[in-house]
Amino acid sequence: MHTLYMAIIVFLSCLVSLRYLHPFAVRFNLVDSPNERKPHNGHVPLVGGLSTLLGIWLIQLLMPNLIPSQESYTLLVSFLVLIGLIDDKFDISAISRLVILSLVALWLVKKQDISLSYLGDFTGDGDIILGEWTTLFTVCAVIGCITAFNMVDGIDGLLGALASVSIGSLGVMFWNAGQHSIAQFCFMLIVSMLAYICFNLSIKVKSKHRVFMGDSGSFLVGFSILWLLVFSTQKMNSVENLNSVMRPVTALWIISIPLMDMVLVIIRRILNKKSPLKADKTHIHHIILSLGYTPKQALLRISLLSCLLASFGIFLEIEGVHDVHSFSLFIVAFLLYSTASLLLQAKQKAIAL
Repeated sequence: MHTLYMAIIVFLSCLVSLRYLHPFAVRFNLVDSPNERKPHNGHVPLVGGLSTLLGIWLIQLLMPNLIPSQESYTLLVSFLVLIGLIDDKFDISAISRLVILSLVALWLVKKQDISLSYLGDFTGDGDIILGEWTTLFTVCAVIGCITAFNMVDGIDGLLGALASVSIGSLGVMFWNAGQHSIAQFCFMLIVSMLAYICFNLSIKVKSKHRVFMGDSGSFLVGFSILWLLVFSTQKMNSVENLNSVMRPVTALWIISIPLMDMVLVIIRRILNKKSPLKADKTHIHHIILSLGYTPKQALLRISLLSCLLASFGIFLEIEGVHDVHSFSLFIVAFLLYSTASLLLQAKQKAIAL
């Protein structure tokens, strides 16, 4: 019951904070204005990330030892939310964001001894240890995970739903491995986002009080998931009694939809001789919407697909399917996803004509 009481406190605190952050955001123009790529109605406050951060602060205050280096995590995620808020307000350049995220990743590796150095045996030639490539790979992983979840934040509820699937899946894996405190943290992190999801989807909330996550929220979500992925797939020298709870290849399944969508969109932009950092309307949610589906129908379809892929990855992990076979199946899933996306895009163009 202790955890339940804490969850209620965190949820209600985040819920109340959103009610009072809403007019604050409007007053200081911390809002998302509609444009050609964002056809929503009115100016929507970008405070979902700030509210979720409040939940994380409460978790740190009330339950301070759930995950390793929890204080460092809270500090870093607070810094990233601050950077995200600055980005939401002033729209800093993509290069500046990359530099900042790279510095955060370097600090993790050099000062916290937190990194991604073990990739498993997904080639069949033995375990892959990155060695001197660890720092570069960790930097790319931090940027990639945050960017992936930033890119999917395109329709109401999608970022919250996909983040909940990934964090919930990680919670299942931690619980299955006997790491109950970290699994508890995953549960509490989802609770921290629930208030935002209610406001974002206008569930029992007036539509005029709707909010978005903003870059501050996507930074928080992406970094939190990356942090949990590190502790679930790596043996950390700085953390005692924490063995990896799943193989690195399983991480691909757990973040499959954001990862697949990001990779496919970047490849498409490069092939079309466009900047991979320039926003467009080629994400899977844009394509589904263009076919006549409502945002909630698109949300349901993408969320169910994410649940299916994550569940399949967990099944492969629990059944002990070799890394090579799990990775091969993931590549097949990515090719099927890419083919379906391209066919839907072709249908979209045909309808437009």
